[in-house]
Amino acid sequence: MKTLPPVHRIALLFNGSKIYDRGIIAGIGNYLSSTRASWDLFLEEDFLCRLKGIERWQGDGIIADFDDPLIGEALAGSKVPVVAVGGSYEDARAYPKGIPYVATDNDALMKMAYAHLIEAGLTRFACFSLPEAQANRWAQEREKAFKRLMQRDGLPVQIYRGLGTSAPLWDSAVEQQIAWLQSLPKPIGIIAVTDARARQLLQACLTAGIAVPEEVALIGIDNDPLTRTLTRVPLSSVIQGTETMGRTAAALLHQMLHGKPCTGTQVLVPPDAINVQASSLHQPLGNPYVMQALLFIRQYACQGIKTAQVAAYVGVSRSSLESHFRKARGCSVHDEILRFKLANAAKGLQSNHLAIADIAQQCGFKSAQYLHTVFRREFGCTPREYQQSH
Repeated sequence: MKTLPPVHRIALLFNGSKIYDRGIIAGIGNYLSSTRASWDLFLEEDFLCRLKGIERWQGDGIIADFDDPLIGEALAGSKVPVVAVGGSYEDARAYPKGIPYVATDNDALMKMAYAHLIEAGLTRFACFSLPEAQANRWAQEREKAFKRLMQRDGLPVQIYRGLGTSAPLWDSAVEQQIAWLQSLPKPIGIIAVTDARARQLLQACLTAGIAVPEEVALIGIDNDPLTRTLTRVPLSSVIQGTETMGRTAAALLHQMLHGKPCTGTQVLVPPDAINVQASSLHQPLGNPYVMQALLFIRQYACQGIKTAQVAAYVGVSRSSLESHFRKARGCSVHDEILRFKLANAAKGLQSNHLAIADIAQQCGFKSAQYLHTVFRREFGCTPREYQQSH
């Protein structure tokens, strides 16, 4: 008779509403599915409300997000093996003592975002962070990493924290963000410490009529698909190595459950890549009419706008705007609108779960047949062929 591996009861203390935590949980699941480890997982999304008594957990092990200091305090007296996950720290004393720690590399995150903005041709940079708080320690570490990069390259350090995002403060927060944006030299590349923070700044840019990415090129961190659906201009983002972090944390706990000491082990996990979208694709343009037109097109192209509506937004005649466009972009306003709609249709086709007729409607094409005709003319294949190849 085959001996089955013992079943271990493991608590995962993460916030299931955060894309960062979900990625780590997915990595833990991937580890379990690829090994003979047999774990009975306890996962409660709002575990922060139930931390009291967690040190008396009657299971076999815990993997927890240690970015919030309350978790470290609650688990200080734990009698079972604990693996911590969180951000990296410049000061080694900030890490929990005697506990293996798997960290996202904040230095590498900022370096990757910074290098991307440099490659886009930018020479001025800023960081949009969060108000200082113990729960936001990782954001302050990203500020420090940004500051070191600016000092290394002899550039001014522009860091703005702004207000929090509670409903009573929302209007004031947006007003202050706009004032900060307007005070910055242009063009400029801005790294936001999260996608949520990047989305807020992007909305402030759109409200103030600041062209993205011509005047402000913007990149976030997390690659959160929900955030992308809430922005009119697609948002670039650094993809954190969260699944690798989850797999690594699970492997460490697995070793501890089988008697291997991992005390003091620290693993830094670099980011995976950048999901490059329109918000950071800076193109130097000196023509203010074209910049304003592009800002309007990126927001409303998929709603079926026409050249006349773009010209009305910019405040010039249609013929004048066409002339500006041909000089600056080498194409007509209609061509630019169509290009943006087709790019969005291509992204929709890559997801492979939407009907082509639905994609056509969402991207502002009057019918699936018209999308078929235009797509084949521009891409050399039908939407169905493109969808199958991706």
